[in-house]
Amino acid sequence: MVHDPFVSELRAFLGRHNVLTLAYQDSQGIGACAVWFAVDDHLHLHFLSSPKTRHGQALKAGAQVAFTVQKDEQDWRSIQGVQGIGLCSMTPADLIDSAWQVYTNRFPFVTRQFPDLRAALGSAALWRIVPGWMRLIDNTKGFGHKQERAFDVHDV
Repeated sequence: MVHDPFVSELRAFLGRHNVLTLAYQDSQGIGACAVWFAVDDHLHLHFLSSPKTRHGQALKAGAQVAFTVQKDEQDWRSIQGVQGIGLCSMTPADLIDSAWQVYTNRFPFVTRQFPDLRAALGSAALWRIVPGWMRLIDNTKGFGHKQERAFDVHDV
């Protein structure tokens, strides 16, 4: 893989944050939810959620989504975040093991045997977002500073 400073910066930022806000559309209109996520070496974003949720129903067949990740404490001079769009679907069967490894490395508590967590995981599926475009915003580098790029599957 070719070293790309922007991709490295995106991956580092995403690796420091836990929650992704996911926007989608279904027959009821526009919806959004927050999910815990992990990022892999290809900038694919992985999360767990039940296919029975509204977003799970909307995304089951694969769909375009928008997403954001940002720091919690924000002052206009220090705003940092990522905006993106991509394709979201259940993780393909041949990639589940590697995606699960990425997710559990980020959130090792998921593998512990808590009764309430075990029940929740029983109805959850592993999902992945393959980004088609991402923008990194960083006001610590100057007000309105942003870098963005469209991605092809082979870029990252």
